[in-house]
Amino acid sequence: MQPQDNDIIYKSYGLDADFFERIFGGFANADVSVGGIVSFVIQLWTIYSIFAFALSALFIYGIIYSYIRVGQLSEEQEAKLLDQEKMWKELHGGHIENERWHSVQTHLSSENPNDWKLAIIEADVLLERMLEKAGYAGTTIGEKLKSASVRSFATLDDAWQAHRVRNQIAHGGTDFVLTQKVAKETLVLYERVFKEFSYL
Repeated sequence: MQPQDNDIIYKSYGLDADFFERIFGGFANADVSVGGIVSFVIQLWTIYSIFAFALSALFIYGIIYSYIRVGQLSEEQEAKLLDQEKMWKELHGGHIENERWHSVQTHLSSENPNDWKLAIIEADVLLERMLEKAGYAGTTIGEKLKSASVRSFATLDDAWQAHRVRNQIAHGGTDFVLTQKVAKETLVLYERVFKEFSYL
């Protein structure tokens, strides 16, 4: 029986040998081999490695530059703060120390022996601050004086003598008798030290 024009012709679907032949035949004609694929992957990996290395180097450079720049900014800020502190001390610091020294002189002119002792104790406080400002090492006045040298501290002996009187007052208590004459001589020693370092 012949099929009519309106009849639908059904084909059985399965593995078409011609289909696979066309696919694999195309690959064969394209000259694709395992060696070619490996070579392509190696080239791609080389390009990626170079790019990754360059990018890593750029990041490392950025980190180092940032670290150095932050350090520079910190130093600049610290220098500004030191300059501001120096200006403040020049404007106000000397005035404060002069007032303290004036207070010392006031105690010395008193008729009360306890005021004479207080004058020397206050002068010794000024000595400690002066030594600290000058940068002498140590936690106590004695340690700071031991770290000093007469080559850079001409009145070092005066400082030691004055400080010993202060120690006698502190450790002797009421048993230590201080005359006004000794108190004046001791304050002269302190004043020599302060004048050497332009502290007053």
